[in-house]
Amino acid sequence: MRHIDDTERRSRLAIRHGLHPAHRLTDPVAATRAMTVLHATEPATVHLAVHARTDGVSPDDVERALYEDRSLVKQIAMRRTLFVFPRDLLPAALGSASARVAAEERRTIIRDVEKYGVADDGAAWVDTAASAVMAHLATSAPLSARQLREKAPELTGQFTANLDKKYGGTFQIGPRVLTMLGAEGRIARAANAGPWRLGRPTWTLTESWLGEQPVPLPADEGYAELVRRWLATFGPGTVEDVQWWLGSTKSAARGAIAAVGAVEVSLDGGHTGWVLPEDEAPVPAPEPWAALLPTLDPTTMGWKGRGFYLDPADVPYLFDTNGNAGNTAWWDGRIVGAWVQDDDGAVQVVLRGDVGTVARAALDAEAARLTAWLDGVRITNVYASQLMKQARLP
Repeated sequence: MRHIDDTERRSRLAIRHGLHPAHRLTDPVAATRAMTVLHATEPATVHLAVHARTDGVSPDDVERALYEDRSLVKQIAMRRTLFVFPRDLLPAALGSASARVAAEERRTIIRDVEKYGVADDGAAWVDTAASAVMAHLATSAPLSARQLREKAPELTGQFTANLDKKYGGTFQIGPRVLTMLGAEGRIARAANAGPWRLGRPTWTLTESWLGEQPVPLPADEGYAELVRRWLATFGPGTVEDVQWWLGSTKSAARGAIAAVGAVEVSLDGGHTGWVLPEDEAPVPAPEPWAALLPTLDPTTMGWKGRGFYLDPADVPYLFDTNGNAGNTAWWDGRIVGAWVQDDDGAVQVVLRGDVGTVARAALDAEAARLTAWLDGVRITNVYASQLMKQARLP
């Protein structure tokens, strides 16, 4: 059995993720394909993740791919997370991970509609609201969630819950219907109504946005295609890594691994991993490299088991209690700190320890590159880590 040690895993990460300067990608679509998908929970992450993997690509170039060419599409999928997909991967997601999210979303909306007295028949309420959304979008330009609520009284409904907890409050149900319809692939996130660093989505029919209605693959085929691409990006990975990333059952993860003919390999620490059958050749280590990655970057969030690139002692400083990563600073395949901006928008690297003069100089060069690319734009992070918060600059 082939053994792939942690050093080689970091080499694969550097080259395949386009993070090593000698292996950067050409454009937003290539950068997205290299990562399978990009995290889009924080809108700026998409643009920053592309920047980290390319040279000479501007925020406008990313906007063009998303909203003009539509070669990249935002879609809620694995773990009820919003991602940017290459357009050709949508059928796989819609038939598998997105379908799983849509079914769960429908179930919880029905439950809450009935539980909080919005309507006696939750299923009928959801169907009526969904039909109203589809009807309005069929005859209008893209609309925001607020505009849809104003035009479609069928979406009206709210409930108050958990006021004794920090996550409690009064919530509108309408946006959850849009989430469900998006997960089903019936509606799509169209143009953003705000600047690239902020998320103000509008909605339209998927068929109108893409010029065609993607046909979902059967669930097993969809999961297999997602895992095939994941292994090309992140392999080797364990069954637990695949299950976590998919947000699926372990049986679905195992089935997808088997369907693509993945090959078993051994990993450091006595773990068993999997790679694609054509991916067993050794990958030599490139020259040392530095990178600054955004909140929830797909490299940082690609595996459940992160020990080969992350010191467990650093986790509380770099991730929140739900496992969401903030901005990260990387040196030669390991996370060594974070980055923040000062009041003028200049990027500053904040390290967890001494990395040496060569690494520090390389990280400072990346900070200067990112500062120039941002050109004074300041990024607001929802998922700011403890290290980022403690390092706020005057």
